[in-house]
Amino acid sequence: MSGSGQSTLHITDEQWIEEFCDYLHFELNRSPNTVTAYRSDLYALAQYCATQRAKQTTTPQSAVLPDMELSDLREWLAHLHRQHHSRASIARKTASVRRFFGWAKRQGLIEHDPALRLRAPKKQQHLPAALTQTQTSQLLDQMGAPAPNETGEHSAASHACTPTQQAVELRDIAMMELLYATGMRVAELADLNIADLDTAQNTVRVTGKGRKQRVVPLTQSALDATARWREQGRPHLVKASTPVEALFLGARGGRIGVRQVREMVDRHLRALGSTSASGPHVLRHSVATHLLDGGADLRSVQELLGHSSLQTTQLYTHISIERLRDGYRQAHPRA
Repeated sequence: MSGSGQSTLHITDEQWIEEFCDYLHFELNRSPNTVTAYRSDLYALAQYCATQRAKQTTTPQSAVLPDMELSDLREWLAHLHRQHHSRASIARKTASVRRFFGWAKRQGLIEHDPALRLRAPKKQQHLPAALTQTQTSQLLDQMGAPAPNETGEHSAASHACTPTQQAVELRDIAMMELLYATGMRVAELADLNIADLDTAQNTVRVTGKGRKQRVVPLTQSALDATARWREQGRPHLVKASTPVEALFLGARGGRIGVRQVREMVDRHLRALGSTSASGPHVLRHSVATHLLDGGADLRSVQELLGHSSLQTTQLYTHISIERLRDGYRQAHPRA
């Protein structure tokens, strides 16, 4: 990377970053998106520090990562703050830097870890939006009605009529039922293979973050919708290039993409008229909230959703408490 006022990174800096990214990918089994985020954060740090040093000296550039100090890291975070990066973004970049220098210390590349005492601003905790159980029922019930077009409007022309359109409708119903039955992430849904379904046990095997697998029970409606898709819909989308193992296919026959699933969910949420809850994760949030409302224990919900930390799952208890509080205010005569 070079340009006005910038300095090309030293080969040692680049080598350390790439070795760390290989460690994330091959040893920790992190997803390509996660590795890309780490790489971007570390290159940004190294580039900033190299640029600052280039302004202060005319001597040939040396690597910046081997002799990084805590003060350098704090100055970089201050720079990010001045550039109006969000607290969540700065917190993520801080985590990237801390993990990198922890790895470098264990590898013997550095003697002292400069990020050991580095602290990021606390992220604002936003309660995840969730649909009510009534809204969720309406959402799933409307899936059999004429599908909303790109503007979110219903019309006779938008209703499935060709075999391909009917196949897409069956696929969308199955995907929506699975998302609500399991609380799985959209990327996990797109990655599902036919072999992941166990119709004898009424379960599905989900591969989550870090390639960790979990087995999740399925509702009867999700099983029925998936069976209809496989028997009546999927054959109409199969092409010569279709991956035989993929459960859900796009209109061109390839494995369905995450973006396609997100757009489908968003269209149906708009048709529902939900303004408080939007985005594909809304079904995941709704599953968690409805289970906790129904008396499920926190640990079971954690395992169902594939959360590595119980703290993440506990966010949903706050939603349930807020709903309890709202009902209390409305019903209690002295509230």
